Amino acid sequence: MSENACVSNDRASDTRVCKRASEITPFLVMDILEAAHKLEAAGHEVIHLEIGEPDFDTPECIKEAAKKALADGETHYTHSLGLLPLREAICEDLFERYGAKVDPGQVIVTQGTSPAMLLLFSTILEAGDEVILSDPSYACYDNFIRFAGAKPVRVPVTEDDSFQYRPEAIAAAMTDKTRAVLLNSPANPTGTLLSAERMDAVCRLADSRGACIVSDEIYHGLVYEGKEHSVLEFSDRAFVLNGFSKLYAMTGWRLGYLVAPKEFIRPMQKLCQNFFISANSVAQHAGIAALKESAADVARMKAIYDERRRFLLPKLKALGLGVAHDPTGAFYVLANARKWAEKFGGSSLKLAYDILEKCHVGVTPGIDFGQGAEGFLRFSYANSLKNIAEAMRRLEKYAAQA
Repeated sequence: MSENACVSNDRASDTRVCKRASEITPFLVMDILEAAHKLEAAGHEVIHLEIGEPDFDTPECIKEAAKKALADGETHYTHSLGLLPLREAICEDLFERYGAKVDPGQVIVTQGTSPAMLLLFSTILEAGDEVILSDPSYACYDNFIRFAGAKPVRVPVTEDDSFQYRPEAIAAAMTDKTRAVLLNSPANPTGTLLSAERMDAVCRLADSRGACIVSDEIYHGLVYEGKEHSVLEFSDRAFVLNGFSKLYAMTGWRLGYLVAPKEFIRPMQKLCQNFFISANSVAQHAGIAALKESAADVARMKAIYDERRRFLLPKLKALGLGVAHDPTGAFYVLANARKWAEKFGGSSLKLAYDILEKCHVGVTPGIDFGQGAEGFLRFSYANSLKNIAEAMRRLEKYAAQA
C-alpha cells in the first residue's frame, strides 16, 4: 500500500468534531418535546406546555398574501437585505408603536430571528469579548455568543424582583472586555417586562462604557398588563432583534429581522449574501400583510392568551408552585418548583422528565435557561384552555403522590 493511500485512509477515518460545534449545549426543551413525541407515537396523549409556539393557525390574510405571491411568480431571490416594501412596513410599525424613526436601510430581513442573532454576533464580537445577559434567559443566547468566540457573562435576576435587570448589577459585571448588554422584554422564560426606567438606565450605562445594547423584542405585542418598550426609544445606537413567529403565529414561515446602526449594515449584508442569499420571497410578501392587515387577528389571539394566563396562574399557585409576581407578557410562566423537585426529581430536568413520564404533560426544566432557574419549571400557555385545564388536573394528581 502506498504512503499516499495510508494518509488518505487516515483522513477518511477521522471523525473528530470541531470544538465550537462539540461545545454547543442541547436545547433541553427540544429534548423534552422529542421525548413527548415518542410517547405520542406509542399511543399516549401528551399535553404540550413545554414548547413556545403559538397553537393558532396563521391568520387568513397572511396566507392569502402568500398565495398571491405564488400566483404572481414572486418565487425568486430578493434583495439580500429583504424586500424594500417589507423593510418600509417594518419601519412604519416601529414608528407607530414606539415613535422610533428608523430608515429602511437599517433593516435586514432574515430567515427567522435566530439567523439574525448569528449575523449580529458574528459581526460585533471578537474572540474574548464578553456579552452580559440575565440569568435566567433564553437558552440559546449562550451558544450564539460562544459560537462567535465570545463569552456570555450572566447577571442573576430574582423572582422577588420580577426577574428584572438591576443596572447596578450589570455595572458590577462589566469589564474592559464587555462588548454588549443583551435585553429581552417581555422575557423568555419569565414572561416579565423590564420597566422603562430600568431600560433607560441600562442604555445609559452601556453607552457610558462603550458597550452595545442588543434587544430581543420577539414577544413585543404580546403584553397583557402595562406596555412594552423598545430599546429604540432610549438609544439610537442599539440593535433590535424581532420577527413574525410569535405575534403573528408564523413560526414555520421563518421570517425575522434585525435593526442596526447604519455602519453595521454593509458588513452584515455581506454575511447574508454569502451564507443565506436572502430570506424566503413568499414569506416576505406574507410579512407585509402581517404588518398591514392582521391587527384584528392579533387582537383576538392576544385576548385568548390573556384568558389562558389568568386561568393558569391561580392553578399553579394552588398546586404549590411559586409565582412571586404574575408575568404580564409573552406566553410563559416560570414557576418555582423546588419543593416538587425535592420530592420527585432532585433537579428541574429530572422533574420535567418525571412529569412527562407519569402525567404525559410536557414542561420545560428551568435549568435550560441557566443556573438561576434551576428548581423552576416553565409552563407555556400557547395551548387551548381545555388542554391547560386537563394538564392541571393531571398535575394535581401528581402532586398528591407525596
